[in-house]
Amino acid sequence: MGLAAYDIVGRDGAWHVDHDGEIRNTYQTKEAAFEAAVAAASLAMRQGHSVRLTVPESENTVGAENSGG
Repeated sequence: MGLAAYDIVGRDGAWHVDHDGEIRNTYQTKEAAFEAAVAAASLAMRQGHSVRLTVPESENTVGAENSGG
C-alpha cells in the first residue's frame, strides 16, 4: 500500500491536518485536529496503509512538569 502521513500544524484557533501535503479543514483546537487525524488514520490503517501521525508539543501543557528546578 503505502504511507499515510498526518501532521497536525497551526496555532491557537487555526489548527490543520496536513495529509500527504494537503490541508482541507481548519479546527479551533489542536485536540479537534488530532481527533480528525486519528479517524482518518484509522480508516487508512484498515485499508492496509502504514500510518504516521505527528503532533507538535504545546508550550503551555496542562500538567507539565516544571523543568526549572
